[in-house]
Amino acid sequence: MNGLAGSPFRNLVSIIAFMLVVVALATGAYVTAGWSFGDAIYMVLLTVFTVGYGEVRPIATPFLHFVTISTIVLGCTGMILLSAALVQALTFSQIQQLLGANRVKTDINKLKDHVIVCGFGRIGVMLAKDLAAGGADFVVLERNEGRLNQARELGYLCWQGDATDETALTAVGVGRARILATVLPDDAANVFITLSARSLNPGLQIIARGEAPSTESKLIQAGADKVVLPTHIGAERIAEMILFPETARFIRGSERMQDFEKVLRDLGLEMEVMVTAEKSAVAGLTIAELETRARGAFFVVQINRQGGDSVTRPPGELKLEPGDGVVVVGRSSAAVNALFTAPAERVRAGRTLY
Repeated sequence: MNGLAGSPFRNLVSIIAFMLVVVALATGAYVTAGWSFGDAIYMVLLTVFTVGYGEVRPIATPFLHFVTISTIVLGCTGMILLSAALVQALTFSQIQQLLGANRVKTDINKLKDHVIVCGFGRIGVMLAKDLAAGGADFVVLERNEGRLNQARELGYLCWQGDATDETALTAVGVGRARILATVLPDDAANVFITLSARSLNPGLQIIARGEAPSTESKLIQAGADKVVLPTHIGAERIAEMILFPETARFIRGSERMQDFEKVLRDLGLEMEVMVTAEKSAVAGLTIAELETRARGAFFVVQINRQGGDSVTRPPGELKLEPGDGVVVVGRSSAAVNALFTAPAERVRAGRTLY
């Protein structure tokens, strides 16, 4: 045993083990001298904890004198060391927490034009992973201790706090941040966070997650620049794989195409496959008319006919038919969705589609 020179917690375990050995040996010695186990353990504990109630039985033989003296010396010494180790371990833990919090705070204060990820759930984990892979500066804001520890284990800079609290947003540098992504599974919380973040930093770009489609307009009104509906996106992907399996494999199946999609994302572009509904505003339009109405938001790269034929680099005069799958590349998936989901009456009335 090296006293208190090593790790406080390792020392604590060593001293506890030492005390258990002393108690066991002393108890065994008294039992060997003819004492009952109850009397023996009682005598040892009285001696080790220096209570001093008196001897349980007469200490009348040299052997009992030796056992008692040894128990006093080793037991009392062990208890002193144990008390010191407990104090050291508790103090060390508190200092470590304090220094750790100060170090994290210092690292956050150094950030500028960074990304704030509110929530470290399923989507937050994937988002943080991609941000880390892309070398972006970001901080995770999470109130749950378990999820926060998970973020720490992954090596992410994180801060414990409630993202709906302006104090927590200020602590992670919302005033200096470039982007805030609120990805909590609670629509009301995401709306409140968006409102708070927008008031604290009017120039902040806010990307918000929404569960219910009706929440999208609320988040936009609250100040969100972009709204992501994971359920809606997932449903689109499933429909895409069912209706156009070959195109789905072409776009998302190969590693090469996945790399191509990443390049598009780096350029601020997205590739989507949209289905032309029978009463959609785009049914019957030519490719040229569709791209004109899009006002540069996207362009068409392929048409998949309902019968199975595919037209790559479709000509401008080609008309869209109900049931067609349209592969587009553009800057905004919201603009694409707005065009393809708008009813035909809006086109006939001459209204703007998005």
